[in-house]
Amino acid sequence: QVQLVESGGGLVQAGGSLRLSCAASGSIFNLNFLNAMGWYRQTPGKQRELVAVITWGARGIRTNYADSVKGRFTISRDMPKNTVYLQMNSLKPEDTGVYYCNARSTLDYWGQGTQVTVSS
Repeated sequence: QVQLVESGGGLVQAGGSLRLSCAASGSIFNLNFLNAMGWYRQTPGKQRELVAVITWGARGIRTNYADSVKGRFTISRDMPKNTVYLQMNSLKPEDTGVYYCNARSTLDYWGQGTQVTVSS
């Protein structure tokens, strides 16, 4: 099993910044099989949507972003700490939601979610 602990959510005014962190823990065996970590966002009445993902493996490190956050959000990974960060700049009210960390191997692991609220 892999456990994910998120932090960094909160209330911010439009145009502000937040940084989310997601630390993965568990057996070394399971952590070594991870090949992707990312952030998803969910708002009331909507499906959970991908915000950003970082993958690693034989093809190197790759990142992918939702069109709505390109140029404003940056995902990064600290390998020794098994931690993924999401730097969110120029936040908009529509970025409001619960942000969930995801880690993937042959299984999907999810964090408990952290609330991000952007006021106008």
